[in-house]
Amino acid sequence: MKFRFRENVERLKGYVPGFQPRDATVIKLNTNENPYPVSPRVLAAIGKMNEEQLRRYPPVYWDDFREAVSEVFGFDPEMVFCSNGGDEILTVLVRCCCEKDRALAYPVPTYTLYRELAKIQDCPVVEVPFENFERVPKGLAEAGAALTILCNPNAPTGTMISIDRVADLAASVKGVLLIDEAYVDFAESDCLSLVEDFDNVVVLRSLSKGYSLAGMRLGFAVGSPRIIDAMCKVKDSYNLNCVAQVAAAAALRDQEHFYGNVDKVLAERTKLTAALRAMGLKLRNSQTNFLLVEFVSPTASEVYAKLLDKYIYVRYFDEDGLRDKLRITVGTTAENDALLVTLKDILANHGG
Repeated sequence: MKFRFRENVERLKGYVPGFQPRDATVIKLNTNENPYPVSPRVLAAIGKMNEEQLRRYPPVYWDDFREAVSEVFGFDPEMVFCSNGGDEILTVLVRCCCEKDRALAYPVPTYTLYRELAKIQDCPVVEVPFENFERVPKGLAEAGAALTILCNPNAPTGTMISIDRVADLAASVKGVLLIDEAYVDFAESDCLSLVEDFDNVVVLRSLSKGYSLAGMRLGFAVGSPRIIDAMCKVKDSYNLNCVAQVAAAAALRDQEHFYGNVDKVLAERTKLTAALRAMGLKLRNSQTNFLLVEFVSPTASEVYAKLLDKYIYVRYFDEDGLRDKLRITVGTTAENDALLVTLKDILANHGG
């Protein structure tokens, strides 16, 4: 081989997303998509687009998408950054804040992409273990990181820390605090108001979950103009295509459809939680559209394999603190019922 990449890239294994099966008939409960359809207004808005919009470059600062966020959430457009999924916000902020002597800090277990982004940026990482999933772990603020990320509600545990405790963290950290609220559509509260109280806080939102737009890769962040300005300097020139921008604005403006889908997911989450506990399985109450379920005998990896044999896809993490658990997306009634029937059979026949 005549060439080499940067040393940290040579060592990098990279983030491994959940498997995307091509067969649409499988029961797919592994990547936390919304099982219900997108707003009809989204399809109508895309259908009204003309060739001129496709021929030209898209709006650099996402004019209509940004305005829709402003209308729904009440923030000035200058406080909004629109993105190619929530992951782009993470990437941009790590690039803005972190380097060899400027660390990234976050609690663990959490979204494992954070670790991979730090490796790409070649910056120090401070991983602080949770002691209680409803409290900020001791030592997180004291890490003195340039960027601290708190996934809240947390993935993959589904747990949430109260806004008062997050506010205490915001007041204590020395650098930027990114609150990753990718799953907040299904939570009882949120931390968006902290953007008004702290100029070092930025909140991430996703349109993949509650708005059923995972395939469009859409997200946005809200923060102080200083933070948003820095992010705009780092982003790709045209980071969000014109079709995605039209879809995002239409979805945000149909809050009735959004809340209808969320309510259906919450109802299924309640039923699925009760049914799994009735089997004797342990799981925490979730503030997301997924459940983290503990398995002892059979083990989580064994259950994962047996579900896969039945074309039911869930998520297994080979990570400390997670190897005895499976993350299960809340699906439709039919999908959840099929999962439960299969799980009962697996548990009943283990060792038989």
